Amino acid sequence: MINDTLEETRPEPVEGPAAVADKRSVATASQRQLIWWRFSRHKLAVISLFVLLIFYLVGATCEFVAPRAQDTALPQAAYSPPQWVKISPTAPHLYVNGVVGVPNVDTLKRDYQIDESVRIPVGFFVKGDPYQLFGLIPGDVHLFGSTEPGAPVFLLGSDQQGRDLLSRLIYGSRISLSVGLIGVVLSLTLGLLLGGLSGYFGGRVDSAIQRIIEFFISIPTLPLWLGLAAAVPPGWDSLSTYFAITLILSLMGWTGMARVIRSRLLQIRHEDFVLAAELDGARPLRVIGKHMLPAFTSHIIASLSLSVPGMILGETALSFLGLGLQPPVVSWGVTLGDAQSIRVLAEAPWMLFAGLAVVITVMAFNFVGDGLRDAADPYGS
Repeated sequence: MINDTLEETRPEPVEGPAAVADKRSVATASQRQLIWWRFSRHKLAVISLFVLLIFYLVGATCEFVAPRAQDTALPQAAYSPPQWVKISPTAPHLYVNGVVGVPNVDTLKRDYQIDESVRIPVGFFVKGDPYQLFGLIPGDVHLFGSTEPGAPVFLLGSDQQGRDLLSRLIYGSRISLSVGLIGVVLSLTLGLLLGGLSGYFGGRVDSAIQRIIEFFISIPTLPLWLGLAAAVPPGWDSLSTYFAITLILSLMGWTGMARVIRSRLLQIRHEDFVLAAELDGARPLRVIGKHMLPAFTSHIIASLSLSVPGMILGETALSFLGLGLQPPVVSWGVTLGDAQSIRVLAEAPWMLFAGLAVVITVMAFNFVGDGLRDAADPYGS
């Protein structure tokens, strides 16, 4: 009894000024601030977002970042191994050792040996192959590369034609990453339109649209991709093929988004603010776009971030199988297509670095999507 009395009369702990200030800031913060604060608590999501920003920045400025042009070839350096950058207290401070190719009479191929007596200096903002940044700005300065003209540096090795693999991966990031974004935008457009109409009107409209969605979902994805990709005329140029592949990926990616939007609209279509907008004379499309969709915009963003990896994997798979983008277009899938042979993998395993780039990108998008999904409810625990 005495202990109970003491516990009942014990004063509550007094919160410090910092805790009180935090509560006040949360109470007065906007929805956007609350989402960002909660997202920033997901460390993997923040790191992944930073990685994706770097990838897209590299892809946008690939001509400047890549040490060589994507098609610059040195046949005498075919399948040259990666050269590791070393640091020295004496000049040159950054360098790579030279590589010497020795013909092998037994295997009829070239064996490479590291020549430590040769030092090829590596620097930043060096002159190299000419290019046009964004197709408009001419230049010949690259972010990094060999400072000796004519001395090749293959940080990730070279392919069967002696082209720098790192440069081709950097150029390929522009195509592979942009396919995901463009495809998701097209999928979002179809999902918003059909999913919004289905969830808002319900009844026969909802039933008809759901049957269309079920028809698309019932079709096996990969065979459909292969069939549509094979229907692309082989005489089309690279740009037309690129947009055709993007459209093919979008045709299969909108169904999930449409169902997410439909389910959310069904939950809120009888809310008071929706009824008020309808009584005010707003048209259905305005009610959907101006009043209902903003109520769960964060959920749409989270779903979009989880849809981009599927688009990237789809392009990579089609290009790897030879039914997507084709040379001279460079993408991660096209680069992986050069590594289909067991002989190539045995002699040049570094050709799989494109697969590593795909894995890192897909994992980063998944972590960002998880963070956005958790941050979509900033008032949750």
